[in-house]
Amino acid sequence: MTSMSTTNSLTTLSDWLAHLETAHPTVIEMGLQRVNTVKERLGITFECPVIIVGGTNGKGSTCAMLESILMQGGYKVGLYTSPHLIHFNERARINGISVVDADFVQAFHAVELAKAEISLSYFEFTMLACTKIFADAKLDAVILEVGLGGRLDAVNIFEADVAIVTSVDIDHVEYLGDTREKIGFEKAGIFRAHATAICSDPSPPQTLIDHANQIGADLWLFGRDFNYAGDKQQWNYAGRHQRRHSLAYPSLRGANQLLNASAALAALEALRDRLPLGAQEIRSGLVMIDLPGRFQVLAGRPTVVLDVAHNPHAAATLHQNLDNMGFHAYTYAVFGAMQDKDILGVINQLKNQIDHWCLTDLPLPRAASAQHISSLLSEAGVTIDKDHSIQCFENPANAYTYALSRAGENDRIVVFGSFLTVAGVIECRNNKKQP
Repeated sequence: MTSMSTTNSLTTLSDWLAHLETAHPTVIEMGLQRVNTVKERLGITFECPVIIVGGTNGKGSTCAMLESILMQGGYKVGLYTSPHLIHFNERARINGISVVDADFVQAFHAVELAKAEISLSYFEFTMLACTKIFADAKLDAVILEVGLGGRLDAVNIFEADVAIVTSVDIDHVEYLGDTREKIGFEKAGIFRAHATAICSDPSPPQTLIDHANQIGADLWLFGRDFNYAGDKQQWNYAGRHQRRHSLAYPSLRGANQLLNASAALAALEALRDRLPLGAQEIRSGLVMIDLPGRFQVLAGRPTVVLDVAHNPHAAATLHQNLDNMGFHAYTYAVFGAMQDKDILGVINQLKNQIDHWCLTDLPLPRAASAQHISSLLSEAGVTIDKDHSIQCFENPANAYTYALSRAGENDRIVVFGSFLTVAGVIECRNNKKQP
């Protein structure tokens, strides 16, 4: 147990984060009792609507859409997400602005004092600090993104007025199970009796439906309770009680974004009495979303795409999105991933679209080495010839710099995999812009 004299000496956010990374268990300890006890000691409660968003993929996009639309409606909105891309502060935003260091330091001291003898993981500790900041800010709406699964995730200590499951696919099998049915049950754990439960997966597992019905949740299913239709210029949303016509496409690009947008609009429809919104606020919110690393196509040549696709389901969506782009002579990939991911499954989704692989090590013990990924490429049948190559690098910056040096103006570079891969390239690009 850390002494108070030790934590009293922590005065900066970087000090605290360094302390939390070493002083708190890094293993994932499923269960809610410990974190709920500390929440109660801290007195964290919300009088405003709480939206909790879970799912294998699409969580971050759906949260960003909800935040943007509600802000356009004039509401004061708190958004908690994880992991962060560049700066820890990104995990807690109020009205689109990251919480400042001083507020985090104050919240960390409060959590440390309240937890006393209780052991918390890094994720649990920081999530409590973020929600403590939100509780003190007197918000109109709170949006919380699930970290892993749902039923036993720390975010699930809060009661959702609306819970969204965006998609269900295979990921984190060591914690959630190895089938969509098992994973669907875990994700459905964020649903609550008599509250709205939304699933935008077009083929939801039966376990999710059964759990929602068993607890008496008000289940909204895509295709049954809400839907969308559109052409190249605009799209329409249809829900149980509301229709939204002539909507602009979300500023987030990609094949699944209308599914995510439909889930967001279904949630806001369910909350229409508490958080009323006009048509123009919906339209403006959809086109003003800022979420780096989700099929983000950067300006300039060669074309550079950033995408945090790190499981086969997300890689399949990335495959579809790359197919929908214009012609590119060669495609370079900057790719790094965690060892516990289905890396071979990701490779199999994308191997036919990539000519040159620039593989990178990542600065975490649980990251897969570039050499290991290289062996998986060979296992997947990726060959080396005059038009195809595999190179290994120590970090994402070096991998990206090499790809940039090789790519012609009619080529493209796709940076994908772990958040750390995309973050490393973003920081590399930012550093190159410095005078």
